[in-house]
Amino acid sequence: MQVDLRILRYDPERDAGPHWASYSVEAEPTDRVLDLLHRVKYEVDGALTFRRSCGHGVCGSDAMLINGRNRLACRIRVEQLGRRRISVAPLPGLPVIKDLVVDMDGFFAKYRSVQPFLITNGPPPSRERRQSAEERARYDDTTKCILCAACTSSCPSFWAQPDYVGPAAIVQAHRFIFDSRDEGADERLEILADQDGVWRCRTIFNCTDACPRGIEVTRAILEVSAAIVERQA
Repeated sequence: MQVDLRILRYDPERDAGPHWASYSVEAEPTDRVLDLLHRVKYEVDGALTFRRSCGHGVCGSDAMLINGRNRLACRIRVEQLGRRRISVAPLPGLPVIKDLVVDMDGFFAKYRSVQPFLITNGPPPSRERRQSAEERARYDDTTKCILCAACTSSCPSFWAQPDYVGPAAIVQAHRFIFDSRDEGADERLEILADQDGVWRCRTIFNCTDACPRGIEVTRAILEVSAAIVERQA
């Protein structure tokens, strides 16, 4: 079948601003949006620019705004969209470098700001740091994050205040705050208690809806918020 694929294009070297370009693409119902983008790039316009890597929903590099929702182009099939007109645009709220490629530097700077690594005191143990299945389950959900930025760029609070650390960074902090082996929770909670930390969340649930990994992002943010209140009590 033929699909009308509309792509928001922007080349800073030639364009005054973004503009929609339409392409008639042959597609099967089981084709992914990423397959359609490949057809345009390989067969129609080699200048079309977008990110992709693994193509299996693991790397998170091909997050885009597809039919008005943040999704991974490698995971969404034509049949799931339920129509023959598909629009693709870059993730909202992030600076566009070219076409569907956005500048992720600020996003990763916020990710690094929450110290997303295991913090321990004293010398390394002679064997691995063990924990029970129950302790591991406490933060299991937030280990699934692939840093695609779909949650952060779907957040109205982030759109309104770009200094907001954002859902993805809070999810990464959650993963370590509730890890029984970690000893840096207080430091992270202090960082996230800032005016641009967890308190900017308005529990709209856009982030949870946008997550391609099914992480309960809003719940994680609320759990971090509760931990901050408990720490300050």
